[in-house]
Amino acid sequence: MGHYRSNLRDVEFNLFELLERDRLFGAQPYGDIDLDTAKFILREVDRLAREDLAESFEEADRHPPVYDPSTRSVTVTPEFAGAYKTWMDAEWWRLRVLPELGGTDAPNSLNWALAEFVLGANPALWTYVGMPTAARVVWHHGTERDRKIAQIGVEKRWGATMVLTEPDAGSDVGAGRTRAVPNDDGTWNIHGVKRFITAGEHDLADNILHLVLARPVGVDSVGGPGTKGLSLFLVPKFHFDPDTGELTGERNGVYATNVEKKMGMNVSTTCELTLGDDAPARGWLLGEVHDGIAQMFEVIEDARMMVGCKAIATLSSGYLNALDYAKQRVQGADLAQMSDKSAPRVTITRHPDVRRSLLTQKAFAEGMRSLVLYTASWQDEIAVKTAAGEDAALAEAVNDLLLPIVKGYGSERSWVVLGTESLQTFGGSGYLREYPIEQYVRDAKIDTVYEGTTAIQAQDLFFRKIVRNRSVALTHLLDEVKAFAAASDPASPITGERRLLGDAVSNVEAIVAKMTGDLAASKDESTTVYRVGLNATRLLFALGDVFVGWLLLRSAHIALTALAEPQAPSDISFYEGKVAAAQFFAREVLPKIAAEREIAETVGDFVMELDEAAF
Repeated sequence: MGHYRSNLRDVEFNLFELLERDRLFGAQPYGDIDLDTAKFILREVDRLAREDLAESFEEADRHPPVYDPSTRSVTVTPEFAGAYKTWMDAEWWRLRVLPELGGTDAPNSLNWALAEFVLGANPALWTYVGMPTAARVVWHHGTERDRKIAQIGVEKRWGATMVLTEPDAGSDVGAGRTRAVPNDDGTWNIHGVKRFITAGEHDLADNILHLVLARPVGVDSVGGPGTKGLSLFLVPKFHFDPDTGELTGERNGVYATNVEKKMGMNVSTTCELTLGDDAPARGWLLGEVHDGIAQMFEVIEDARMMVGCKAIATLSSGYLNALDYAKQRVQGADLAQMSDKSAPRVTITRHPDVRRSLLTQKAFAEGMRSLVLYTASWQDEIAVKTAAGEDAALAEAVNDLLLPIVKGYGSERSWVVLGTESLQTFGGSGYLREYPIEQYVRDAKIDTVYEGTTAIQAQDLFFRKIVRNRSVALTHLLDEVKAFAAASDPASPITGERRLLGDAVSNVEAIVAKMTGDLAASKDESTTVYRVGLNATRLLFALGDVFVGWLLLRSAHIALTALAEPQAPSDISFYEGKVAAAQFFAREVLPKIAAEREIAETVGDFVMELDEAAF
């Protein structure tokens, strides 16, 4: 058996019992999908992930791609290349491709459920399959020429990248200095150095289409300072015939000049790309408008969703591996018999702290899976309303609000739980390469960093998704949570947990009020905004805990209803587990938000006033 432990039963529970996604099937824009088809696809991708895609996970980590500085090229290990070919040949990735480009309209909730299987089995695979997202953005914003490039890219199964970061422009993207100079034939020459470019060079595809942010020069009214002055350019690795897509054999002037050596995700190349150094790096402006950062943000938002999905996929497999180990590992006597030296030895699942740890892992893994798919359900709502010509503004705002939570909260909670609970379950064995958990921990750390660090996600959440939105989306969601918390049945086993959820909402609203007040006060005293910055990640985690707690309790309510009817033994265990996870999270995690509120309300200025020499 390979390393990957999927949870198809819980994925289907979320899609079809909690979120009722099957209600969308058969109607526009999802007329080609029905419940049986969706379940068949889920089963097939789950099987493919476990049996084929996961096979090269460890081998590729131990033998990462080889960079040849003389040719500035990368060779990927054959085992991983085989897994990549298997995934591409299966063509399930086309469910993420626009119908206009040969794909099928499928709900994002289904697509992100499928993504979990791939990201859990072999996460680097996903990083090399960038064309579906890139082609969608190019199609939506491009000219007929650009759309033809998108069509060719999908047909030829080219790779695609997002090229933003520079050595001196990381989170501060607007500080980028890469330049774009127009040519007489309508192309542009790109000059600059980009850093940390995922899948920037490899031999898995015949060509790579780089989506490059650069600052135009020599053109009136564009190319100014900051992010507003950036434009988006399509820069291929190899030149090609724009009508047929056939490669001319001529290399474009964009090269990998370094491939980073990393803590994890070793098979995913992280490249320094140099453009226009010893040969022109020619590309095309995307569309006819210099609006690069807005165009690129469609790619970034997809990447942030991917990171959150990857994080919970890794945590879920880590938990299920830890559970398997705990069920087999015999160590010590039952704590209730510790004074009896002749007491039989038991598996570690009998030890209280191991049970606490396993329930922690289960609750976060299953709760954050619900969070990812719940967020995706709002993306479904956007598509449905758009297809019907209806107003999708609320759905768009709620999706925008949830994205930094999925990415920031999801990645942080997953990495911490993997390291402090999943690996810990294995004891010393977890530190060894004999088990996959040490690689999970290494591979998962990047999730808190790339596509915007956690602090960036937290600031985006508060300043853009709450304040700029005038709390419309937040109020909508919290009203739903409060209504659920208040609708308790005195005889229900989760009545007390609903009250705990209601208390948690009150506490998180108080944190928001404190931060909003400090922001308002900063108009008179600018440094008051520092208090907002000190509380931003606190709010991110508190909101994440509230939404996860709510989704777990909603799941428990469904499970209790199911348990009132005859069920198969396996379903009884499944539903009892849903109730236990929700109760555990509500009792163990939600009360901590009260302490976070107290800290938030008393946060002071001393942190920012402290002399740097005192650190």
